[in-house]
Amino acid sequence: MKINVVLFEPEIPQNTGNIVRTIIATNGTLHLIKPFGFSLEDKFVKRASANFIKDCKYFVYENWEQFLTAHKTKQIAFYTRFGKKVYTDFKFNTKKEIYLVFGSESKGINKSILCENIDSCYRLPMSPKMRSLNLANTVMTVVYDCARQDNFQTLSLKEVQYGEDYLEKHCKKQN
Repeated sequence: MKINVVLFEPEIPQNTGNIVRTIIATNGTLHLIKPFGFSLEDKFVKRASANFIKDCKYFVYENWEQFLTAHKTKQIAFYTRFGKKVYTDFKFNTKKEIYLVFGSESKGINKSILCENIDSCYRLPMSPKMRSLNLANTVMTVVYDCARQDNFQTLSLKEVQYGEDYLEKHCKKQN
């Protein structure tokens, strides 16, 4: 399975930077639909992504129509506070690419797009006190749930930087 995160008109560079980190950590691809509230060269995007944006596979589209033309027959799920289904209800064919669409921080996804795809709209449950969750946190929650459904097939389940037995060795040194 290949996870594609689509950001519809993102506004906050720090959120996009954090999402870049999630994309890289999960071997995904990022799709950015203009207009943005920042430049991809923005220091906040680079800082939040720990300068990993150079390692991120991403595509930029001028508008929703250009994105749709490029990805007509894909599995697409839309994440909105107006969704009637819970994000864990999204079940997909793990043999195909999936596209997870998230809206801008202040406006969300265009309502006409949501209306055309009402049966593919999902939400994260939350307290009635909250209007919405942070975009980067929402993306990470959904992406990791999709990876879990695929049994983390393309991800390492062990520590690779220091070795899988690093903690055990460290604890032995402490004793």
